[in-house]
Amino acid sequence: MRRRALAVLAAAAALTSCGSGGGDSEVLTVYAAASLRAPFTEIAERFEQTNPGVTVEFSFAGSSDLETQLEQGAPADVFASADTRTMDSAVEAGLVTGEPIPFATNTLTIVTEPGNPENITSFADLTGKGVSVVVCAPQVPCGAATTRLEEAAGTDLEPVSEESSVTDVLGKVTSGQADAGLVYVTDATRAGETVSVVSVPEAAEIVNVYPIARLSDSGNATRADDFVLFVTGADGRAVLADAGFGIP
Repeated sequence: MRRRALAVLAAAAALTSCGSGGGDSEVLTVYAAASLRAPFTEIAERFEQTNPGVTVEFSFAGSSDLETQLEQGAPADVFASADTRTMDSAVEAGLVTGEPIPFATNTLTIVTEPGNPENITSFADLTGKGVSVVVCAPQVPCGAATTRLEEAAGTDLEPVSEESSVTDVLGKVTSGQADAGLVYVTDATRAGETVSVVSVPEAAEIVNVYPIARLSDSGNATRADDFVLFVTGADGRAVLADAGFGIP
């Protein structure tokens, strides 16, 4: 009878362990700019392979939206933004521990419907009659870069919509809701044949630097630091380079 009771207890413990992810699993929550979805997903897979028992969970969105969520108390361990301005806000709000580390760079380009039916060949062409253009909202890093690009090119755009993330801009173009949009070079590369790409020479001077940092309220500081080091190390840089990001 005693042996039977022990067996029942062991089975119950095994079920409890399975239900809780094995008991030894660690979850690391990373808030990251929408443009980082593809490379960070791959980086997380590599990180999990070298850190058994760790699961990386993401929240991808516009950097400013993520920073607002963090200020409102959203629980997370690591924050990676698409510009230094947003990260500076996080630092000023006391959300970040230590000095944020720049780990990637990106620039803007024009994407159009496949075949470029409006024959857009320059930034100025985005103001052509009947051309519908979509951009990021000014408070979003890609939107702030768009504003700077307008100044550099001496051209004022009249977008039909301003989106909260660069992926939303890309989606408007690929779905046929806009003739053209301004997105990061990396997003244009990822879109492949679903868009045509028009380079913008002036954009070479408008570079967004991406910083990453551990959050001060992280519940797993050691793993958070490990992930930051992984992103900024050789493995992370290789994945980012393959995705088209520059290295600061």
